[in-house]
Amino acid sequence: MPPSPAPRVVLGVSGGIAAYKSCELLRALTESGHHVDVIPTEAALRFVGAATFEALSGNPVTTGVFSDIPSVRHVRLGQQADLIVIAPATADLIARMAAGRADDLLTSTLLATLAPVAIAPAMHTEMWQHPATQANIATLRSRGVTVIGPASGRLTGKDTGPGRMAEPAEIAQLARVLLERRDALPHDLAGTRVLVTAGGTREPLDPVRFLTNRSSGKQGYALVQVAAARGAAVTLISANAALPTPAGVDLVRVETALELQEATVAAAADHDVVVMAAAVSDFRPTERSSSKIKKTAAEPERIALAKNPDILAGLVAEREAGRLPAGLRIVGFAAETGDERYTVEEYGKQKLGRKRCDYLVVNDVGEGGAFESDTNAGLIIGRDGRTTEIPRGSKQLVAAQILDVVTASAGSPSA
Repeated sequence: MPPSPAPRVVLGVSGGIAAYKSCELLRALTESGHHVDVIPTEAALRFVGAATFEALSGNPVTTGVFSDIPSVRHVRLGQQADLIVIAPATADLIARMAAGRADDLLTSTLLATLAPVAIAPAMHTEMWQHPATQANIATLRSRGVTVIGPASGRLTGKDTGPGRMAEPAEIAQLARVLLERRDALPHDLAGTRVLVTAGGTREPLDPVRFLTNRSSGKQGYALVQVAAARGAAVTLISANAALPTPAGVDLVRVETALELQEATVAAAADHDVVVMAAAVSDFRPTERSSSKIKKTAAEPERIALAKNPDILAGLVAEREAGRLPAGLRIVGFAAETGDERYTVEEYGKQKLGRKRCDYLVVNDVGEGGAFESDTNAGLIIGRDGRTTEIPRGSKQLVAAQILDVVTASAGSPSA
């Protein structure tokens, strides 16, 4: 069989200082096997030259509708595109998109496409927060445009605040899920507060050593990315994950299981959904040495361990006792392997019965599945008895499918 054609992505670049980051995004897209056509605005070329975009994409770069007239390029690019990503998207371009302007190649292409469209806004804080920009963003979202970010951080000069473009790696990851879904991410979580735990806890033995697990935090961070892109107000409680913070989220860092428990219980009441994606150490040393334990000729002393609390079951118990809102939706994760007695699904259903959460996402981690990988697969088991299979895909796609199921239950009382 002939190989499948490479997905066609149009990368729009508008005229802001963040345009230099579009080169990193372009490289990420091309190295992932995508055919990328870059369409800069005239202003963008004042920051990055056409030669750079052509060299990185391997395709010609023009800005006006009067280039390559025989092919009607502004129509052809829009019709052939599987996805259009605009990064950075300045306040001016966002306004022109909202108004339906077609005064250059990029805006004309946007009007000629049926492909999903994602934008990564980048501008000064005052421009982002201006009512005109916010009204334009609302208009684009109502038309199905996915908005990625912006992040809060250093802007041009000494200014800091919301308006910084999301990092190219995050944009590339969300672009992948849009291509996998073949559709934009719905803006269906606006007004929903989502709390996600991610990473793996560490239980110190001494100032140097600790007990931990293989969790990279990638699935939890993917959930944060997708929830934020779908409009949720997201809090991320991160346990030792060496990953960049997704744009537009509140970050709380923890190390141990007890710290994770304290932070999660404190934040849960202010959220509508809690997703416990962090891998929590089952045990912790009963004592922590204040100095490094030295290796000597003698056999080491045994390390006494104590059980860590079951944070997920504890949250459910708090809800059942009325100390957390009855409508709080609680989603747990379980890493399982099957054996001669039970399948992964059967073990998952048993665990759901013990945890009593609303949903349990079960990952088959046999032969190294899930951990540290960029892809995942599994099952979503609900307390209503329904099981939804998650086929293998990017962790962002898995996150979107989890949120699809949880969102469908909105308004339903907790079981």
